[in-house]
Amino acid sequence: QVQLVESGGGTVQAGGSLRLSCAASGFTFSGKWMGWFRQPPGKEREGVAAISRLGVLLYYTDSAKGRFTISRDNAKNTVSLQMDNLKPEDTGMYYCAAGFDGGEWFRSNRWNSWGQGTQVTVSS
Repeated sequence: QVQLVESGGGTVQAGGSLRLSCAASGFTFSGKWMGWFRQPPGKEREGVAAISRLGVLLYYTDSAKGRFTISRDNAKNTVSLQMDNLKPEDTGMYYCAAGFDGGEWFRSNRWNSWGQGTQVTVSS
């Protein structure tokens, strides 16, 4: 079955960086869009970034543009999210997602599979 395992979360001061990784298994990785979502405390899950099957198309939420970079390695079945210049408002649980069904990429109900999440905390 589909497995997505996130890693790389932690606590960092504002202005710092983190790199999240997601190891995928149980499906043809190169055949699926991949994405990163986050869920701040008390709020709904929101799309942060998405990448097409071959990495040609990249999408970012406005707050991530210029600070975050999504990438994938289809040979290693991994997708990463490089996060620079982190801000306290980036705090939340970050989830890896697979299998975009079309429509609005930033809506969680457009994705099929999810990891368990990794916590990111940015202190001011």
